[in-house]
Amino acid sequence: MRRKITVALVGNPNCGKTSLFNALTGMNQKVSNFPGTTVEKKSGEMKLNSEVSLQIIDLPGTYSLYPKSADELVTYELLRNKAETNFPDVVIFIADASNLKRNLLLFTQVCDLGCPAILALNMVDVAERRGIYYNSELLSKELGVPVIPINARKKTGLEPLKEILIHHLPKEYNTYFSLEKIDPDFLNMVSKVTDKRNPYAALQYAINAAELISEKSARIKEIFENYKFDARQFQEDEVFARYHIIDNAVKQARVHKEHSLKKSVTRKIDAVLTHRIFGILIFLSLMFLIFQAVFSWSSYPMDWVEAGFSELSRYIQTNLPEGVLNDLLVQGILAGLSGVIVFLPQIIVLFLFIAILEDVGYMARVGFIMDRIMRPFGLNGKSIVPLISGMACAVPSIMASRSIENKKERLITMLVIPLMSCSARLPVYTLLISLFIPDTAVWGPFNIHGLVLMLMYFIGFAAALVSAWIFKFFIKSTQINYFLMELPGYKMPVASNILITLYEKAGAFVFGAGKIIIAVSIVLWVLASTGPTKQMHAVADRFEVITQNMTEAERNEAIINGLNLQKDAALLEASYAGQFGKFIEPAIRPLGFDWKIGISLLTSLAAREVFVGTMSTIYSVSGTDDNLDSIREAMLKETNVSTGKPSYSLATVFSLLLFYAFALQCMSTVAIVKKETGKTKWAVIQFIYMTVLAYGSSLVVYQIFG
Repeated sequence: MRRKITVALVGNPNCGKTSLFNALTGMNQKVSNFPGTTVEKKSGEMKLNSEVSLQIIDLPGTYSLYPKSADELVTYELLRNKAETNFPDVVIFIADASNLKRNLLLFTQVCDLGCPAILALNMVDVAERRGIYYNSELLSKELGVPVIPINARKKTGLEPLKEILIHHLPKEYNTYFSLEKIDPDFLNMVSKVTDKRNPYAALQYAINAAELISEKSARIKEIFENYKFDARQFQEDEVFARYHIIDNAVKQARVHKEHSLKKSVTRKIDAVLTHRIFGILIFLSLMFLIFQAVFSWSSYPMDWVEAGFSELSRYIQTNLPEGVLNDLLVQGILAGLSGVIVFLPQIIVLFLFIAILEDVGYMARVGFIMDRIMRPFGLNGKSIVPLISGMACAVPSIMASRSIENKKERLITMLVIPLMSCSARLPVYTLLISLFIPDTAVWGPFNIHGLVLMLMYFIGFAAALVSAWIFKFFIKSTQINYFLMELPGYKMPVASNILITLYEKAGAFVFGAGKIIIAVSIVLWVLASTGPTKQMHAVADRFEVITQNMTEAERNEAIINGLNLQKDAALLEASYAGQFGKFIEPAIRPLGFDWKIGISLLTSLAAREVFVGTMSTIYSVSGTDDNLDSIREAMLKETNVSTGKPSYSLATVFSLLLFYAFALQCMSTVAIVKKETGKTKWAVIQFIYMTVLAYGSSLVVYQIFG
């Protein structure tokens, strides 16, 4: 039988945990939520040899086992109870060698909980560049645990780590902090209430429970009062006592120290990148280049994807018998999928740049330079990380806001994150921008498409700031605001880490959105292909009479094809989907939207990107088998029956762009806000204010320019 070892990766933020996790698991990993929470976790498997395999859990980074935020609480919850079935067999503690003292505080706490541990000394190369050298054997002797120097990004030092896991797996845990000065009777009472045999684990649980866990907090507070136990004073004393041990261990293990360190390269770069003015200008320039690349770099792959779907549609039409199955595959499923998958290259390019900037260490600097800008709006620098992550997807970004300690700022951040233009909006933006904005070059290689796309993202960001500013007057809090963020050292991006990130994000987009798109496309195709028998027969009979009354001279291919297009459009209008669109059309007509757009607005409530798939399905259903024009061309040809003018005027397109920039067309976001806040009220408020903002802005734009 293969022996499976459960390993938890623990460490401070920016210590290299994720790099080690990727190095050990590669693509053999999955992302899910910790039980009972919405904090994302990664777990993966690795075969060490024919007899031993690892189950690896990457825990959220934390500085202490006295959690200040919800994601830090997850790490504590997993490690606090040795009796739990998911308690790890061993903890691999990843420590940044350039900040070893600070890292070892959490390490000693983890060990005192009863966790057998291995200390992985990461970023040794960074420490040595700063004149800091450690003897790992001496450090191991001082701490009493195996110490392995590694470079997680370059995947060096992993073999000795694997050797320990196979042949010398630690079974015992070390203790570093003594509770001798604490009243034994008090500890016994705390142990009984918390059901913990380990005195330190019991006391730590009690301190956290008094602030974070409501189940036993009343009883614990009563014990604290009876024994006059000051939890804050105890934590201060604990930190000083631990650092006394840590200082001694580090002093003994440090073999070289440069007394006159020159100003490091990192500080020189930071002097520019975090400058009050230049830092913001550099950030804006980077965003400008990213949005230009989203259009220019992805144009050829998009053409290939579009051509591939067209050829596949032709092949199915040619080789499958005519009938319901043929129509379902071509006009329903393929039309819906192609309208979204064609934009996958753009999403990959966007994620590529974000992943590189994060891997380099730049994103933390963005939080630092944006703090002074965001604070007047009721946010802080930590809010920028979830907001920028919102360019990918609002759901994990709202989860990421758990790292914001201040409850008011965390709530405001969650409420405005959906205003950031996520990847689901990107296909909508791209489609609508390409309808009317010419793809002309300005300033050399830069084009207008990229400028307009960047403008849409900044409109969303500006709306988020204004909304946050309004919310700060209505959401009250007595909690003290502060901003604390570590700036990691700059590193060269690692290709494997970037590729894994792209694989995860692209997979989440394709398979996550794909399931919704296929389901919606099938339902929509059925609704668009069927209708009340009387109305559908009336349309068919009307066009049959027109065809029968035509002379031989009139029966040319162009006229027949034109009549077929008119017939398909009339059948769509008479279908169940068309009638539903007609029902809601009066409400959206002031925005410049017709019943076809109305259908797409409603179907995209499941996910924003479904808008494009719905339009693809609608225009595929309304065309003939030979009409395989792209959705852009079909929309440009669309005319308003009552006015004879194009259905998609410039005013209509801009109105639709603003509607999708502000509308909360994503039920997953509504669900996650309800779960994160614990109240339906905030999810309802968010949906209402974003819908009103979307409708109002679209109405103003269309009425002024329409």
